[in-house]
Amino acid sequence: MQNSRVRLSTLLKEKYIFLNLEEDNKKKLIAKLVDLIAASGKLKNKKAFLNLILKREKLGSTGIGNGVAIPHAKSEKVKDFIMAFARQDKGMDFGALDGEKTYLFFILASPESNVGGHLKILADISRLVKDKFIVDRLKNAKDKKEILKIIAAYES
Repeated sequence: MQNSRVRLSTLLKEKYIFLNLEEDNKKKLIAKLVDLIAASGKLKNKKAFLNLILKREKLGSTGIGNGVAIPHAKSEKVKDFIMAFARQDKGMDFGALDGEKTYLFFILASPESNVGGHLKILADISRLVKDKFIVDRLKNAKDKKEILKIIAAYES
């Protein structure tokens, strides 16, 4: 998988989508996102990964603006890419670059050894959510299937 392009629509599975985040505190919200990817069974040490994500956030918020955050980390404990998506309908202060509330969260766990793949996936997510129309559709999607359809339609 080193060189092949990983499509967001194949990486994101329905069971890793959560549409009703209640958490309004950054640390608790990140812990919930880590729980989501830990459910994949591909994350060997949930606590260590949570600490990696929190450490990454201290370097600078992964709130990229436009209502979106992409918390992410690489770990030797992760064997394959894992991505989850969550939505917080009220929006919250995530320290986004544009100072606006954040509603949509893509969390990415990557193998330590695949930096190129990690960066490509982050770039793909960034391109997806640069489109205000797509962000609005993701914010208003009625269910998980619709989230997946929006992403797949964007990629095709």
